[in-house]
Parts: sequence; structure tokens; C-alpha cells
Amino acid sequence: MGYLRIFNPHPVKTGDGAQAEDLLLEVHLRDPILQVEVGKFVSGTEMLHLAVLHSRKLCVYSVSGTLGNVEHGNQYQIKLMYEHNLQRTACNMTYGTFGDVKGRDLICIQSMDGMLMVFEQESYAFGRFLPGSLLPGPLAYSSRTDSFITVSSCRQVESYKYQVLAFATDADKRQETEQQKLGSGKRLVVDWTLNIGEQALDICIVSFNQSASSIFVLGERNFFCLKDNGQIRFMKKLDCSPSSFLPYCSVSEGTINTLIGNHNKMLHIYQDVTLKWATQLSHIPVAVRVGCLHDLKGVIVTLSDDGHLQCSYLGTDPSLFQAPKVESRELNYDELDKELKELQKLIKDVNKLQGVWPMTEKEDDLKVSALVSSNFDSVSQAPDIEVGTDLVPSVTVKVTLQNQVALQKAKLSVYVQPPLVLTCDQFTFEFMAPEMTKTVAFSVYLKGSYTPPELEGNAVVSYSRPTGIPRVIQCKFRLPLKLICLPGQPSKTASHKLTIDTNKSPVSLLSLFPGFANQSEDDQVNVMGFRFLGGSRVTLLASKTSQRYRIQSEQFEDLWLITNELIIRLKEYFEKQGIKDFSCSFSGSVPLQEYFELIDHHFELRINGEKLEELLSERAVQFRAIQRRLLTRFKDKTPAPLQHLDTLLDGTYKQVIALADAVEENQDNLFQAFIRLRSATHLVILLIGLWQKLSADQVAILEAAFLPLQQDTQELGWEETVDAAVSHLLKTCLSKSSKEQALTLGSQLDVPKDTSRLKKHITLLCDRLAKGGRLCLSTDAAAPPTMVMPGGCAPIPESDLEERSVEQESTELFTNHKHLIAETPMPEVPPLQGVAE
Repeated sequence: MGYLRIFNPHPVKTGDGAQAEDLLLEVHLRDPILQVEVGKFVSGTEMLHLAVLHSRKLCVYSVSGTLGNVEHGNQYQIKLMYEHNLQRTACNMTYGTFGDVKGRDLICIQSMDGMLMVFEQESYAFGRFLPGSLLPGPLAYSSRTDSFITVSSCRQVESYKYQVLAFATDADKRQETEQQKLGSGKRLVVDWTLNIGEQALDICIVSFNQSASSIFVLGERNFFCLKDNGQIRFMKKLDCSPSSFLPYCSVSEGTINTLIGNHNKMLHIYQDVTLKWATQLSHIPVAVRVGCLHDLKGVIVTLSDDGHLQCSYLGTDPSLFQAPKVESRELNYDELDKELKELQKLIKDVNKLQGVWPMTEKEDDLKVSALVSSNFDSVSQAPDIEVGTDLVPSVTVKVTLQNQVALQKAKLSVYVQPPLVLTCDQFTFEFMAPEMTKTVAFSVYLKGSYTPPELEGNAVVSYSRPTGIPRVIQCKFRLPLKLICLPGQPSKTASHKLTIDTNKSPVSLLSLFPGFANQSEDDQVNVMGFRFLGGSRVTLLASKTSQRYRIQSEQFEDLWLITNELIIRLKEYFEKQGIKDFSCSFSGSVPLQEYFELIDHHFELRINGEKLEELLSERAVQFRAIQRRLLTRFKDKTPAPLQHLDTLLDGTYKQVIALADAVEENQDNLFQAFIRLRSATHLVILLIGLWQKLSADQVAILEAAFLPLQQDTQELGWEETVDAAVSHLLKTCLSKSSKEQALTLGSQLDVPKDTSRLKKHITLLCDRLAKGGRLCLSTDAAAPPTMVMPGGCAPIPESDLEERSVEQESTELFTNHKHLIAETPMPEVPPLQGVAE
């Protein structure tokens, strides 16, 4: 990133983090920094200066400081002394007293194409190409032999004398003729080579006495110690991939210590080839040095690749103390067996009494109750919402919480079905003492021109017991029908009709629905009209002679709420009369075709949504492409004609806005279609339950299969989820043969191409139920021998021919009305010509 930072850490105690005053200097040099060295790089002075190597530049700075009144008032700055602009991309550099010069350091830079460039402080000396260079390797200078050591791409260590480099052919004349080449200088000859058989990561030359110096080469799998003439002094095979190393002085005479960091975040200390210490670091060290900081010798400084700088200190010698062996005593296995049996009996008794989890007395930690007001709010809480010409009322719900023990942060969440909304749905309580009672009130109203799938709300309280065990309690409440419905004129004709049979004489509709009596038609006790706030109408008729009730409406899904409310109120009426054998039934054909129309409409909106989003993505890409073209034209120094790019940009922008509006509109339509589909699904499940007299458990299985989602998304939609659930029922509890049970369902839910497979599975489900099949979740009950189906059942179709036969067979049981499905219009957005991405 081009940042140069100088640190001077001075912690108060071990383990302290970084302090603000530890950073002495931070400078942004703009260009990436490849290497930093300190030496006598400025002529006329022997003071140390800082050399910074960039990819195309070498800069030498002087670092100076100004003393402040207090310690944190000291200021440091750097000043550029000189710089060299490089003609070739640099790789690394080394410095030293090349040619045994006194009082100054020279710099040698190796380029990416294998050229050595030597700089004598402010001036450029010469450049030489290394013979056969392909990729640059690490570079080091040995002052003892006045030579450069590197590892070539041939995987061998090579040594070049400085004098040979100085008198060799100049790199700038390398392209001249052979005759000029012979007269311009000597050929570059290597001093010695050593094949190590691997690429090197780093080279370090150390000389701790005047008698001998060593060349350390860190390879990818080994590290080598060489003599001045290239002979191997010793080598060590490494167990882990190394990342950095540093040879340093050893306390034992004649040996050298080496710090080697590896990619396992370990730091190994070797004395020659013997591992003396291994320590774990918190990062992978890409550079390691040993220094003296604040009179503390031997501080190990490591740097990670993400800029983490750490100063560590090696521990003392390990303790040689060994714990004495404990006198072994013989074990009495008979007593151990007896104790084990007693503990197992105690555990078994506890589980019998309390179960797996210890339960409180009837879960009396918290009691929740909900009360729905019988009257509307005097002032509606609906914020100026009108559905058509009707004012939207609101009703108040009160939730009461009573605790038996002290509880903290009990959270109440209230849920209702859209388009019903709450004035507030989240509450938090603090029960600091037992026997406290708290009540909250909120209002519910309709926000939308369509009806909700259910009038039932749910209040859920989550809390933690004093022991820390989390608990959840829920309380359900039922909203009044008049919140979304008004009295209306009965209609004699309707597109959709249902007839519900009962085993008792018909009841006056005025006594069942006292709030919906029309004042002008009091004499008509067997006919009643309902008008939803959205505008749709439903008519309820009670037969005068038979025990039947008819519900009819122009919209199929609107039948659900009135039908459900009728059955609930009939059961409540006869319970008050003390009659317990009241029952309802449905003898007509299940209206699957009307149900399938809603499924097709919902699925069509999903497909339209995908197409619109793809089209919007294409137009957005086109819009950005035109912007780039225009930006290039505007930046050009010589103005060029726009060639109608501005017109294309304006047209594309309008198309993007139109498509975004279309996507939003489609999402709203899809949400409403999903709500209507849920209402129709509730109705179909109710009719199937009445038709086959299913138990409450079997109806619950149907609801779990047909209503798995509370919200519909493009990634996971209703169609593929329900298809998987219905297919599972058909291959388990409703299967006829073991062959069907062996069928495996796909593990991934993908958006289907159409709804034909889903509709055939739903039809087959009803067919199996009509022929005696029963729903259950037990695997034993799903076995074919235990299920008796009168008349036999058709297997799940595995081919088109079988599917056609099932379709023909199912038409005998269900109505097959032909309805045209209105296609949702797609906005026409013509593609723009002349824009290439």
C-alpha cells in the first residue's frame, strides 16, 4: 500500500498492547514498497540513511527528529536525499562495500529480467545481465569474498565476483555485433556454482569472527550452510514449509543458531542441525529479526503478511522437575460394580419421575392470556386508510402476563395474518419480583383490498427461567369477522357454490350472525349477505326443509372465511344447547379445477417475476456500458461526436425505471396471489376433511403438507415445496406397493417448469383418500399390508401413459370445468441497438 512506518515499542509490562506513542513516523510513499535497507548511502557523510526500493524507483531518505518538551512531543520526519528512476522493474536489492571501498555503501538492484544494476550513491555505475537468467532469485553480498550470491532459475547457488561484474561487457552493449562485443569487455564468468535442486526463499551471509564466514540458503524443503568456496558445511531437511529465517550468533563456540518460521505458525531454533527450541506464534512470520529493545537483549521481532508486528522473548530453560510416581493400589472391582449399579438405578428413577428435562409444576412460571374487545375502537387506529369507499375499523386486543417467579427480559411478539396489521407487535417486560401482572394493549386493522387467510392471531412470549433455561409460551386469540366484513345484499347468482350438510335441523342465521342482520329484510332468516371491505360479496343460505347450508360467491377463495365461520358458530351454538353429536359433512365434488386456476395464476406471476428481473439485469448492464462509453468520450482530449450515445442513455434509463416499477407491481400481485392461494388451500383442506371425515391429526398432516410456508420467495416457492410434501405422502402412507415406497425424492427443490406434475399429484392424493387411504406419520402404518383400500388404488404414474390414465380415472370423481387463465401482461421493452458490451 506504500506506507512506511517506524516503530519504537516501549511497553510498561509484558503483554501490553500497542500504544499510540509507539509509532514514531508514518509516511505514505504512494508506490508499493519492495524492500527497505539502512546504510551509508549519501556521499560526503558517514551517517546512516534509509534506502527504499519501489518497483520502478530507488529512493534514499534521511530520518531526523525534533525534541519536544515531553516524551510524546518528539517529532520525526524524513527528507528525500535523492532518487533513481529505474528503466527496468526491480525485484530486490542488496548493499555493501563493493570493491572494498571505505566509508560508504553501494547498492545493487536485481531486476525481474535478471539484470544487476549497481549504484554508487547518487550516480549509476553499470548494469550486467546474469547469464541464463530466467526468473530472479534472492540476492546477497559477501564482503569477505567481495562477491554476489544468488540462486538462479536452474536451482543452483551461483557466486559472481564484483571485479568480474565491473569489467564484464556492459548490458547496454549486449545487442551489438560479435566483433564489437569482443572488444568491449570480458565475458561474465561465474565464480562457483552448487546445485541444491530446489528454489530458494532467502539467502543470508553471516560472519561472527574473522576466521570464517557462512552462506545460509533457505530452500523450500531444506536449509543449507555453505563455505565461502561453495562447499556444503551442513544441511537440514525441514518438516514444514518455511516462510522466513535468520541465522544469529550462538553462545557455543563454533556453532551458529538459526531461527526458522514456517507456515504452521511455528518458530524453530536450530543450533547447526539440532532443534533446540520450538514455539507457537499467533501468525505466520514472513520476516524475523533479533534485536535489543529497552536494554532487553534477544527480543524476537516477527512480521505477518497482514502487517501484524510482534516483539517476543524466548522463555528460560525448561524445568527438569518430574512428578514422582504415585504408589499404585489394587482396585476392588466388586465394590466398583456395586457402586455403578447403584448410580444407574438412581439415574433411572430420576428419569421416570421427571422425564429427560426437569419440569416445573405445570409450567407455572408465566401465564399468558389474550382478550379481544367486543366493540370497535371509538377512534379507528388505522392511519387514514380507506378500502374502496369503506372506512377501516380497528379492534383492541389486550394481552395479560402474570409471573410466579422473578423473570428478566420477557419478550412478547404478536403475529397476525397479512393484510391485517398491528399498531405494535413487540413488547419487553421486566418481572423483578414474583406475582406481578402486566397488561399491554394494541389495535388490529385491515391494510389492503383483499381478505386475510385466517382471523387467528398468535401471542408468543420468550423468556429464560432463573436457572437459565429458555422457555416459550404462546397464546392464540380470534379476531371478529366484522373487522373485515360488513352486512351486504344477498346475491341469487354466483360463479362458485358450496353445500355443507349437517345432522341437525337448520338454525336461524340471525341467531348465528347477530351482527350481520339487515334491518330491511328481517323476515328473511334463511338468507344473509356479507360484503368484505375489499368489495367482494358472499351469500349464505340455510335450507328450510333439509339440513343444509349453501355458501356462494363470485371469487372461489372468498368462500373460505364464511364457511369456516359458519362451522365454528354452529358447533358453538349446539354446544351451548348441550348437544354433543353435531357433525358436518361435504358430499359434493372437491372443486379442484377452481383451486388449480389459483395455483396457475400464482405460478405464472412467479415466472413473470423471474423474467422481469432478468430483463432488468440486462438493461442495467447496458446502462453501465453506455455510461463507460460516454465517460471515455468526455475524457478524450480531442472531442469526438457522441454518435447518439446520449439518446441511448436516456432511453435505457427510462427502460430501467419502467422495469423496476414492473418488478414492484409484480411483487405486490404475487403477494396478493399467495394470500388468496392460502385461503383457497384452507378451504380445500376443510372440504377434504369433511368429505372423508378425517380426524384432527389427519387434517393437521394435510395442513403441514399444503401450507408449509408463511412467506413466498423466488428461491423457495409454494409449488415445489408442496409437490415434495404431497409426493412424500403418496410414497409413504398412501402408497399401494413397496415399489412406490422405494422411490426416492430429489434432495433439492427447484422451480418447476409448470404446475402439471403438482396438479396430478394433488388429484392422485384425493383419489387415494377417496378409495380408503388414510394419512399418518407412522412408518408401521404406512406399510402396504396393513392398509386396506376398497377397490384398489392406482400407483403413482411414472410415465406419460400412466399419467393420462390417472387423469381419465380422476375425472369420474372431480369436476372438470374448463377455464381460461388470464395471462399476466409483461411490459414490452424493446432492446436497444448499437450498444456492444
